[in-house]
Amino acid sequence: MPLVNMNDLLKIAKKNKLMVPAYNSTDVQMTLAIMDAFQRAGMPGIVQVAPTNVKLTGYEYIAETTKIAAEHYVTPFALHLDHGKTLDDVRQAVETGFTSVMIDGAALPFEENIRFSREAVDFAHCYGVPVEAELGALKGKEDDHVSEADCHTDPAQVEEFCDRTGCDSLAVSIGNVHGLQEKPKIDLNVLAEISKVSPVPLVLHGGSGIPFETIRAMRQYGMMKINIASDLRQTYIRAIAKRYEENHEEANLVSVLMDARKAVSEMAYGLAIEINKDVLIGKFAEQVA
Repeated sequence: MPLVNMNDLLKIAKKNKLMVPAYNSTDVQMTLAIMDAFQRAGMPGIVQVAPTNVKLTGYEYIAETTKIAAEHYVTPFALHLDHGKTLDDVRQAVETGFTSVMIDGAALPFEENIRFSREAVDFAHCYGVPVEAELGALKGKEDDHVSEADCHTDPAQVEEFCDRTGCDSLAVSIGNVHGLQEKPKIDLNVLAEISKVSPVPLVLHGGSGIPFETIRAMRQYGMMKINIASDLRQTYIRAIAKRYEENHEEANLVSVLMDARKAVSEMAYGLAIEINKDVLIGKFAEQVA
């Protein structure tokens, strides 16, 4: 199935009361593992790549390989740019075929974030590509960037920010953190206040490490996209390390990477099911009973 626009994918998810994990990929094997997991779960999926990972191959290569891979699945997928830090990140992602982009101006003052995000929205919307913006900085480590910020999104700014930027979804800070070094302290009361005024779907960054019951509780407050990276990356690395520990002379790289793909897929599938087990029915009964 061809890659789909993020707005369309989130409409499908909303219709089915799903929160969609957005899994960060680093290479083709991770992308295929993620797609395998969503296909098995029978739900729409988001593959996302941050600019720090793009440097391995480039935007065009990622877009083309993901498009080709998606054609072999029935499940609808969106390809999303995660944490675009510059307008050039957004431009390259849009022009090479990403079906959604994020512009990250969370560290900027409010007015600067609005101007920066609006520029990205104006460009991307010319191509029909939706934009996720962020309001409120997160603590923790995102790839090679470390932030000490811990700024909850101010509910009083949300409606104005969305209206003036024209963003299609909004990443919020409610005590979530990047990476696994910091402990999340989720404040559902802040999320509840944000949900009352947000005109767009909400996004949770730093989904790794947050209890599933807490994530599931966010559904009632308009949370639709759950970003997860560290869980999958650690699984990938550990699967390869396991093969090395079993045999220090291992040279069958295909077999090693297939094991890693399977391990990542199992992790991605399990997370998707756990996040949505309170709404999954029918063929999922045996998994969620």
